Amino acid sequence: METDNGLPLILSLVTFLPLVFVAIMLLPNWKAPQFKVIAAIGAAIDLVLSLIMLPAYNYSTPFTAGTGMAQMQFAVNLPWLDQLGIRYHVGVDGLAMLLIILTTLLTLISILVSWDPIQKREREFYIWILVLETAMIGVFVSLNFFLFYIFWELMLIPMALLIGIWGSGNRVYAALKFFLYTLAGSLLMLVGIIALYLQTGSLDIIEIAAKSGTFGQNFQIWVFLAFAAAFAVKVPMFPVHTWLPDAHVQAPTAGSIILAGVMLKMGAFGFIRFALPMTPQGAAALAPLMIVLSLIGIIYGSLVSLVQPDLKKLIAYSSVSHMGFVTLGLFVSLLPVAGGSKAAVQGIDGAVIVMLSHGFLTGALFLCVGVVYNRLHTREISAMGGITARMPLYSTLFLIVTMGSLGLPLLSGFVGEFLVMLAAFRVNWLVGTITTVIVIFAAWYMLWMFQRVMFQTPKASSAGFRDLNPLEMVGLVPLVILSIVMGVVPSLFLDITRTADDALYQKVADAVNQPAVVGFLTHLMR
Repeated sequence: METDNGLPLILSLVTFLPLVFVAIMLLPNWKAPQFKVIAAIGAAIDLVLSLIMLPAYNYSTPFTAGTGMAQMQFAVNLPWLDQLGIRYHVGVDGLAMLLIILTTLLTLISILVSWDPIQKREREFYIWILVLETAMIGVFVSLNFFLFYIFWELMLIPMALLIGIWGSGNRVYAALKFFLYTLAGSLLMLVGIIALYLQTGSLDIIEIAAKSGTFGQNFQIWVFLAFAAAFAVKVPMFPVHTWLPDAHVQAPTAGSIILAGVMLKMGAFGFIRFALPMTPQGAAALAPLMIVLSLIGIIYGSLVSLVQPDLKKLIAYSSVSHMGFVTLGLFVSLLPVAGGSKAAVQGIDGAVIVMLSHGFLTGALFLCVGVVYNRLHTREISAMGGITARMPLYSTLFLIVTMGSLGLPLLSGFVGEFLVMLAAFRVNWLVGTITTVIVIFAAWYMLWMFQRVMFQTPKASSAGFRDLNPLEMVGLVPLVILSIVMGVVPSLFLDITRTADDALYQKVADAVNQPAVVGFLTHLMR
């Protein structure tokens, strides 16, 4: 069941508008300072268009039974290559809509914070930012596998170029590593897509999800593994996370903001949109393994963050830990035989909130790193210090973001992690205890980082430092406000994603209550 909400063209406009401004920038006679203005105008219009969907979205629509998905809204379904099952089919549920708004917001912020730092090849830089925006939005709106795979692969090229051309240090190595890791996972996902097509004769995502009950458990396990190969790399999960620190450290500030704020969400979104609804029994059978890998990622990311001398690498490893909470929440929801329905609901809700919160907070943290780097030209924590006295406004906002990242109540980082921890305790006391203890490490490395960056005796002179400029303020303040709003009133976000969360919960609950799966999981949990 789908609806266009009276705005049938809104998704296509939001998706492809950045390419219109790419075409404008390709026209001759533009000069260097004008490219950033054109890109900013295009990104701002796209953000406004994405926000128009909020008041038009129908929060009370029922989910489509048996699919694990909410009713898709703002939908368009047009013929393309019908004889092959390929159609231009797009639509969004509440989660996809919020991720689109996050994408358009962070893209605009990335353009604004690049205003002064990017001085070479400006036309190409802003072109690739806007192409990347289209690709990311396309992933969230696609309801046909052919269309989805085009956008999924298209994301690789702009991000690899942003890292490889405008990055620092060993940027070419980092770009190639990012490209090869993600491409390898994508090719395995393509195998899974082909298997589903041969099984169902369809490339329509909703139709395949509705037919998943006819798939055998062994088939579901193999297809789930094919999808997990791509989505685990993107999250990234341990042990396929090693591309992330290199990519973040070498990427320009804009690249790091988009990579952490949006692209890491692609993996979690893939699990929610494809792996769990289409292969629920396969996901349930492998849930214990995914939970163990998530716990290892949470622990590993926290411990490695404690010893990082590079500020950007510290935040990169913290992303491995935080995104581990997302996958933990999702796969804990596949064990209701042990934890009851409350564990499943809290796990899914917590995973969704952590996804969104991580976009706000980690995007803001990388922006803060970029602010300091632009003034000190170093990311070494040992070279920093004394910043509070010179940049009081920046220090205040950085403090709020840091507290949100370590999980301080009334900020967004607390809400999602708390829900995931509740779900983990309901499933298994040991899993819950490990998750809770690791939160202490998050406080340790974040506070240690903040104390040294802000208060230690500076090794480099900070004389002449200026506080945040207007563009940096415009980039940082909205992310801080969103983190506070989510921490104080998380229901504003959960109400939007409620139908999607309930649909997924119902699908996985039906799957794991199959006798074979119940017996398998019960044996593993003993």
